[in-house]
This record gives sequence, structure tokens and C-alpha cells, in this order.
Amino acid sequence: MRVFLDANILFSAAKSDGAVRALLALLEQSGHECCMDAYVIEEARRNLGAKAPDRISALERLLSRMKTVSVQQVDPALGTSLPLPVKDRPALAAAIHQGCEALVTGDRTHFGALYGRTIHGVTIHSPRSLAEALLL
Repeated sequence: MRVFLDANILFSAAKSDGAVRALLALLEQSGHECCMDAYVIEEARRNLGAKAPDRISALERLLSRMKTVSVQQVDPALGTSLPLPVKDRPALAAAIHQGCEALVTGDRTHFGALYGRTIHGVTIHSPRSLAEALLL
């Protein structure tokens, strides 16, 4: 399965050797493809630079093992139709555009109401719900 990683997932996996990093390792070991795009990578780098600059190298090591997808131009109509704040739409639009079956995010504030819902073929998951759906 192709799983799109939101910026906060990348941030959490780079910042500490905790549950999110373990989840990504399990996804890789189970043959799932972890994807992201330049938008979420830049957001993760910016947030790490502000909050944990010593962990940027951990992010780079993590990224080197995963697939970065290139989103050319997302249909503007798609972007405006997504039930998210403007700043969060690019991640879901990229997941849709790249044919990912899942998007994993820890952003309960903006994505929480969408957990478990499928939008244009992409099911929105928290890290826990993704682990339960794919790994247990």
C-alpha cells in the first residue's frame, strides 16, 4: 500500500526514537511504500529547524529511505473541494494525485474529523489507526 506521510509524521519520526519512527519502520518492513512530497518535507524541515535543529540530520536519513513524489500541478478545483484549511489541503491533494491509499497524520485539530474517512480514494488515518489497520 502507498501511504502518504504528513509533515507532522516526518517531524515526529525525526525528533525522537518513539512510536512514530517505529511505525514507519514497520511499514517499510511490511512492504508498504511511504510517500511524501516537497510541500510536507519543507514544512517538516522548517518545524525541526525552529524546534529541534539538531534533528534535521535524522530527518534527512529518514527521507533517504522513502519515496518523494513530485506533484506537478494539482487541479485547483480539487484543492478547493477538500474539507480542510487551506494550509492542509496540499498534503491531501498530493496523496490523491499520487494514488496513495492512505494519508497518515497526527494533526487532530485539522484532520481529526476526517480520521477513518476516505476522500477521493485516500483514507485519512492517525498513526494508531493506520497501525491497527495495516499491521495488527
